[in-house]
Amino acid sequence: MSQGDKSSYTDKQKRQAAHIEKSEKARGASTSTAQRIAWATVNKQDGGGRKSGSGRKSSGDSKD
Repeated sequence: MSQGDKSSYTDKQKRQAAHIEKSEKARGASTSTAQRIAWATVNKQDGGGRKSGSGRKSSGDSKD
């Protein structure tokens, strides 16, 4: 996946980014800044693209 490729994001994450981008533009941010903030926010909330599935654990779930 090349840098900037959003194909691995879920539809929900894409909708969230679009909503955040719209809000940032309303606050006066440029298009590129609004996009950067939107995707950074989605990444911070969800940790990036599609990452679900059985057996996935976060680093804090280890019981050793």
